[in-house]
Amino acid sequence: MSTSKHAPRAANPIDVHVGTRVRLRRKTSKMSQEQLGDQLGITFQQVQKYERGTNRVGASRLWKISQVLEVPVQYFYDGLKDGIYDDVSKNTQSSIIYEFINSSDGIALATAVSQITNRAVRRQILELARSLAEQENLEEN
Repeated sequence: MSTSKHAPRAANPIDVHVGTRVRLRRKTSKMSQEQLGDQLGITFQQVQKYERGTNRVGASRLWKISQVLEVPVQYFYDGLKDGIYDDVSKNTQSSIIYEFINSSDGIALATAVSQITNRAVRRQILELARSLAEQENLEEN
C-alpha cells in the first residue's frame, strides 16, 4: 500500500465558483441533485462534488449542464473578472451577499421577493428584515 506524498488537492477557486453557479441555477430551477444527475447520466454524489468544486467540471459536461439548466455556458463564469477569480472574501459586503444567495434560504427568499411586483411591499419586507436584524443585534449585546 503506497501513500501519496502530496497533500489532497485544494479546491481551485474557479472550480468552486463554477460549482456554486451550477448549484444556484439548479436550485432556482427547483431541481434536485438527483434529478440533475439523472439527466447528466451521473450520480447525485458527483453533482455534489461539482457543486463544491472538489471535482472539476470538464468542458463537455459543463456544456451538457448548461443545456439541462437552460443557460449559456458563460452563465457559470459570471462574476469572474478578466479570467481571474474575484475573491469575494476580500470584500465583506460581497462575501455576505455571496454566502446568502448560495444558501437554501437565500435562494428561496430571493425567488419569493422577486415575484412581488409591488415596490412598496418589497420595501416593507426590507424594512422588516432590517428591524429584525437590529433587534437581534441589540439582544446579543
